[in-house]
Amino acid sequence: MELPDVFTRYRPAITQGLRDALTDSELPLYGMLRYHLGWQDEHGKPLEANSGKAVRPALCLFACEAVGGQWSTALPAAVAIELIHNFSLVHDDIQDGDTHRRHRATVWYLWGHSHGVNAGDAMNILGNLAMFGSDGAALPPQTALTASRILTKACADMIEGQVLDLSFEQRANIRVDDYLLMISKKTGALLAASFHMGAAIGTHEARTTSEMLEFGKELGLLFQVRDDMLGVWGKPEVTGKSAANDIHRRKKSLPVVHALEHAKGASRDRLLAIYKSESPLTEKDLSDVLTIFAEVGSARYCEELARQTAEASLRHIESVEMSLAAKRECAEMTRFLLEREY
Repeated sequence: MELPDVFTRYRPAITQGLRDALTDSELPLYGMLRYHLGWQDEHGKPLEANSGKAVRPALCLFACEAVGGQWSTALPAAVAIELIHNFSLVHDDIQDGDTHRRHRATVWYLWGHSHGVNAGDAMNILGNLAMFGSDGAALPPQTALTASRILTKACADMIEGQVLDLSFEQRANIRVDDYLLMISKKTGALLAASFHMGAAIGTHEARTTSEMLEFGKELGLLFQVRDDMLGVWGKPEVTGKSAANDIHRRKKSLPVVHALEHAKGASRDRLLAIYKSESPLTEKDLSDVLTIFAEVGSARYCEELARQTAEASLRHIESVEMSLAAKRECAEMTRFLLEREY
């Protein structure tokens, strides 16, 4: 599927906003931030590397425009949420021990854990400052405070989700409901906040902003459920990752959690043994995991949950006052997230 226009049309403004938010200081700290965002290499040489899809800021600007506002007025909030998202990525890489992101060495891997923590903290602070615009008056004070409150709450939820995710690594008795709560926070909180902030900037109509928030929550859940499906059944030539990548990493994603909850007897014992082992995954291990998924219908469950979530998301915007074009774009992005292959 082609990427919907909503994810690309605001990109030039978002990129410029991000560059404006990051000081041009030559201090090493800002070099690490520019490196993480793909603007320079580790030696400070300018380049154009993959800096991510900028999904969250695009959704923020779209939400503002969809409810009748001027999308450009929400740019400070869009920049803020992208910086907060990147703060979480820098810290996630440290906590997960990931040495590469977007086919480049991670910040902590190049500069060390301590500098990685500082870089993430700085990205967080700059995100909060960006909310108030480069000239301090990009948003009316009350609107800026409202948007800042939304983003701060979402950031707290995101961190709660990260703590839950880390705790799951040591547990075998994770239920599907536990997992869905975790991803609603870790992944869903910032996606929901994107819609919530954009709508709150574009209109003061409380019911509209509430429905846009709920729409965003459902899309956040849909995004991660589909991501988990691709992590097991995605096509390597499309995803750019190895086949069954999440199984090789022993990541306790939704298919695994579902299987652990529903497998019985020898199948559950075998699945637990594979995920507790620290030995490299063998072809037999991989085959057994996929067989157990098939036995308990994990793929079917994930597909049905994704479909139900997509349908629920669209119900939230049925009564929201927005143009037919905006509603059509909401349907397009929902369908894309439901069917995407990368």
